[in-house]
Amino acid sequence: MKITNLSLAAIAAVAMTTGAMAGDGVDFKIGGQAVVYYQTIDGGDNDMFNQDGAKATAALQLNLSSDLGNGFGMGLQGTALNTFGLEKNLVAKTMQQGSGDLANADDYIAMTKAYLTKQVANTTLKMGRQELPKSLSPLAFSENWNATKNTFDAIVAINSDLPDTTLVGAYVSRTNGNGFGNDMSTYTDLIPSKPDENGTVVGSAKKGAYMLTAANKSVANVPITLSYYQLPSTNLSAVWADVQANKLGPVNVGLQGGSIMNGAAGAEDSQAVGAKVSGKFSGINATLAYSKVSVDGVGIQNVGTMNKTPLYTQMVANQGAIKSGNDTVLLKAVMPAGPGKLITQYGMTTDNSAAANDYNELDLIYKFKALGTNMLAAYVMQNTDKKTLANNTDDTNNIIRIWSRYNF
Repeated sequence: MKITNLSLAAIAAVAMTTGAMAGDGVDFKIGGQAVVYYQTIDGGDNDMFNQDGAKATAALQLNLSSDLGNGFGMGLQGTALNTFGLEKNLVAKTMQQGSGDLANADDYIAMTKAYLTKQVANTTLKMGRQELPKSLSPLAFSENWNATKNTFDAIVAINSDLPDTTLVGAYVSRTNGNGFGNDMSTYTDLIPSKPDENGTVVGSAKKGAYMLTAANKSVANVPITLSYYQLPSTNLSAVWADVQANKLGPVNVGLQGGSIMNGAAGAEDSQAVGAKVSGKFSGINATLAYSKVSVDGVGIQNVGTMNKTPLYTQMVANQGAIKSGNDTVLLKAVMPAGPGKLITQYGMTTDNSAAANDYNELDLIYKFKALGTNMLAAYVMQNTDKKTLANNTDDTNNIIRIWSRYNF
């Protein structure tokens, strides 16, 4: 990240691709990332590294931010996605894309951040397209597992008047979501996946979501976060709490829990609890985590993406198994290995629903730096009791995921 004084001509050039406009002589902080992302799976009829079972995306993001004076600031992010033509012979699908498909793989560029900030005493207002961190918005957050993060159209107010307390109020209206092959250029309503009495998914959060979060650090090493959501057009509201007790002797302890409450007549609430214990032993960071989610209700997940969960037991690919009606245990170890670190985690999910389809996952992840970039290589094994993987043809999937990120 560096600071550059952009002339009017230079900013006009940026505006041609990002829509940004600024006056002559405005100081901008410039940064971004370049990403190459590949994944292959041997599920169904596909073999590992076979074109039909492979996905890839190349991404380039440029971030611009500036202090405009008088307490005002701004931020812009332009995102470009491309396949490098890999769909010709190496991959069949994208990890992320813009409007269109691989049959018409045009270059894609869009404004994925565009916000204005204003500082008023101890309150910061942030208005526009932006990321929402999971730590402050656990049920509507920007996910970092894919090539780029999803963003939201939102108005956020952050206040620090109370001692040791941060209050965050937000109105969240739309998101571009995140998932395999997701169209990152289209922003839609939040979709909480609310089923009717027959189990059919109906409606969406057409009036957005209101959120209030309080994060308190009054007790040393025991941060507490409590969030409340209201989605007025869906009859849904939610509460989520997280308590971290750090430096309890050799270990850290975390507790979480909450509910998505459905106010519709005859509807059931979703409830979840979780706990984790972690510590460093002989150079290895070890974590043991547990979560339990009720069978009834809409499930515990990110309503901005309908994908990942806020649960401590979230792994690379187990979100579908753990979001509803289950008990899950996770064991994780992180250790140094060569120029990076090796992450090994194994999760066991007992399905408490009528389907009774237990799920197991093993993740082997190596994160390291090479050629000036951050790199990841991961192997994921998924296993179910029944043939419910790869379009209901397999009980086992093997996944290899590789990506490289250059931050500038």
